[in-house]
Amino acid sequence: MLWWLYMNKSKPLVTTEDILSHFKFIRTKRQEYILCLSLDSGNRLIARRVVTIGTLTSSLIHPREVFAGPLKDRAASVIVAHNHPSGDPSPSGADVSATQQLVAAGILLGVHLRDHLIVTDGDHFSFRSSHLIEDDGLLGNLGQNRLK
Repeated sequence: MLWWLYMNKSKPLVTTEDILSHFKFIRTKRQEYILCLSLDSGNRLIARRVVTIGTLTSSLIHPREVFAGPLKDRAASVIVAHNHPSGDPSPSGADVSATQQLVAAGILLGVHLRDHLIVTDGDHFSFRSSHLIEDDGLLGNLGQNRLK
């Protein structure tokens, strides 16, 4: 199921804190939620969508589903986030693989993945802040190393 919410486009999303404010509502969910923010070329929010809702321990994340809305929006980039109901924000092997696929799809489509965040009730993990995704949407250390 795909829901969207069109947001105020006036303020660019520059800091991690700016971005995290759009994901507060999934921090305490008991199922995994995958959300996608569509951004224009000025890093202003076009839309926020719930891409999918999974189970307690997993959720389907596929580039086709993630990029469908942003392509309609004519987005320049996207930020993807999902929650870990376990409370541990560390990325799993599946999270790393999904991020690699999203980076590759974004490059191919011309809609760069700015970041992939994992949020919990009290913490978060940012692939970009951890230098696993570069500022230009390309693979950073993610292309060379795999997290466990």
